Amino acid sequence: MQQIIDRFISYVIIDTESDPNSNTTPSSKKQWDLANKLVGELKEMGMTDVTIDKHAYVMATLPSNVDKDVPTIGFISHFDTTPDYTGKNVKPQIIKNYDGKDIVLNAEENITLSPDYFEDLLLYKGQTLITTDGTTLLGADDKAGITEIMEAMLHLINNPQIKHGNIRICFTPDEEIGRGAHLFDVKKFGADWAYTMDGSQVGELEYENFNAAGAKIKVNGKIVHPGYAKGKMINSMLIANEFIAALPENDVPERTEGYEGFYHLYQIKGEVEETNFELIIRDHDLQIFQDRKKFLVDLTAKLNAKYGDGTIETVIEDQYFNMKEKVEPVMHIVDVAEQAMKNLDIKPLIKAIRGGTDGSQLSYMGLPCPNIFAGGHNFHGRYEYVPVESMLKAVDVIVEIAKLTAEK
Repeated sequence: MQQIIDRFISYVIIDTESDPNSNTTPSSKKQWDLANKLVGELKEMGMTDVTIDKHAYVMATLPSNVDKDVPTIGFISHFDTTPDYTGKNVKPQIIKNYDGKDIVLNAEENITLSPDYFEDLLLYKGQTLITTDGTTLLGADDKAGITEIMEAMLHLINNPQIKHGNIRICFTPDEEIGRGAHLFDVKKFGADWAYTMDGSQVGELEYENFNAAGAKIKVNGKIVHPGYAKGKMINSMLIANEFIAALPENDVPERTEGYEGFYHLYQIKGEVEETNFELIIRDHDLQIFQDRKKFLVDLTAKLNAKYGDGTIETVIEDQYFNMKEKVEPVMHIVDVAEQAMKNLDIKPLIKAIRGGTDGSQLSYMGLPCPNIFAGGHNFHGRYEYVPVESMLKAVDVIVEIAKLTAEK
């Protein structure tokens, strides 16, 4: 347990926040700090074919120790953290034998992690938790996944009696800004299939995710002196408000769950003369997803007919698609992971991801890639935490998948 704690902490104290405003890969120079550290550790533990390319994608191989042909499998995690909340100066706190009560993260700022609000905490009573100090995120997304893959590879190296085929691993930059798979070299990786270790609660196994698009909407107004504005002023902010008010009232993140899709207004900036806002569009069902995009196009046309051509400019770009279409034809890769969990007395929680994953993009690039739990909770904020026991179970799942694949 101490070994996995030490490894995890050594990773999370390194600031690897990605930058959505950068056009480089990795998007921030500081991601190289952890990438290079991982390269050194992989070589030291005895992995082969350890490489890091010009975009900081780290790959390595654990060679097969069986004398028959078995599929080459992969495990993938990302080392960047979200720009939504600071990952600088992370100071992890270790809570041993959690008693099920409130955890004071920061007494000076009165920041408390409470099971009254975060009920999942009660699942981990008696376990060892790693939390933030209330001023940063933790970085379990996805440094827990990296820790688990590293520990699993080390375990297999130290226990050669455990039979496995070739195992490829990759650690990637910029997942949190949607670019983690953009420059992933699937051919070089050379796996028949892979798993991202990037889920949350123990048992999570996911091969469905949202179809996703982003919409940028610009509203053009006209400014004149308000005292002489009648029939002349066009207030772009009011038209933007009319557009937003026309969206389905209940199709928002805070009112949806499961397979329910949504529109999410996440940014708006306006003046009388010009207002810009951005939406994300999400749905698991491809036809409904297409209908959602069409709704925005039709709404734009309707308001332009009312206020004049060019008043509203809407640009919609697809971001990723539901990997279910690519994974279902090879469902045995999900079955292997499910059986691995059952063998370890872990109840598989097979559900759809209400978000995206590098696995989605990789699946469409020819590398089928379901997602497996990494153990963390409350990602992207000060209340993030991870139970150490969950990370240990994820290590066991990786090892068991390797064993089962070699037995097929």
